[in-house]
Order: sequence, then structure tokens, then C-alpha cells
Amino acid sequence: MKKLFLLTFAMFFAVLVQAQNVKEVVFTTEPEIECNNCVNKIKNNLRFEKGVKAINPDLKTKLVTIQYDSEKTDVDNLIKAFAKIKYKATVVEPKKEVEKEEKTKKE
Repeated sequence: MKKLFLLTFAMFFAVLVQAQNVKEVVFTTEPEIECNNCVNKIKNNLRFEKGVKAINPDLKTKLVTIQYDSEKTDVDNLIKAFAKIKYKATVVEPKKEVEKEEKTKKE
């Protein structure tokens, strides 16, 4: 029973530590994503970049959200990965970050 508890605790701790390294960034692209072929091109090529955890292109908003391991890659490497497939990617500030900055300015 004690071994099971320790194993469960160790797995929980490993997941917790790993989750701290995962970051999310939102990009606009040029050209904009307009169809399922664009979505597939982005997903199929960027998934091979080291550290990429999830890629979520949204046709409606024309945005690409990427979750990545910050110990294995960074935003600059993701932008270079877009360039390899002929897209210019620009970071969009997440709404939450903008709201935090506005609150700080008001204080």
C-alpha cells in the first residue's frame, strides 16, 4: 500500500513539474489561414518541432494557438518553424496578459 502511495505521489509530482514548463502562445499568420489545407499544413509540419505539445489553428479567428515545452523550444523557434512552411507568424498578446497590464497601470 505504501509503494502504491509513493508511486502515485511521484507520478503526480512529475505531471505537476512538467505542466510548469508548458506555455501557450497565439500567432496570426501571413498569409492568413483560410481553409482546411492551411490548417493541415500547419499542424502536420509544426508538430515535428521539438517541444511542441499542441497546435490549434482556428479558421474562424485566423489564429494559431500553440502549447510548447519552454525548456525545449521558444517563441523564436516557433516563428522559424512557420517560416520553413512559408508563413510569417506574429505573436498576439493573450487577452489575460493585456488585462493584467491594464490593472497594473490603473494602480
